[in-house]
Amino acid sequence: MLTAVYKSSKKADTYLYITKRDDFSAIPDPLMKTFGTPIYVMMFNIEKRAKLGTADLDTVKQRLIEDGFYLQLPPHTESLLDEFKKQNGVTDT
Repeated sequence: MLTAVYKSSKKADTYLYITKRDDFSAIPDPLMKTFGTPIYVMMFNIEKRAKLGTADLDTVKQRLIEDGFYLQLPPHTESLLDEFKKQNGVTDT
């Protein structure tokens, strides 16, 4: 299955995988507005891949088949304030 990958013009480290280059018809309008103008990154055959960077290959395939797209968000990073609180035993009251 050919897969086109686009990066977001508005959100860092956010990628959109679709099955047909430049066909965003399966993407909900609110998501496209948040994603911004898609910037083409590459196209590849997902069936020939053993793994994908940070995305789970099986999940991406399933979402492409069922939804027509897969949205890859950046990994969650804990805020410095939360990290400080955890290290110093500070709790919210």
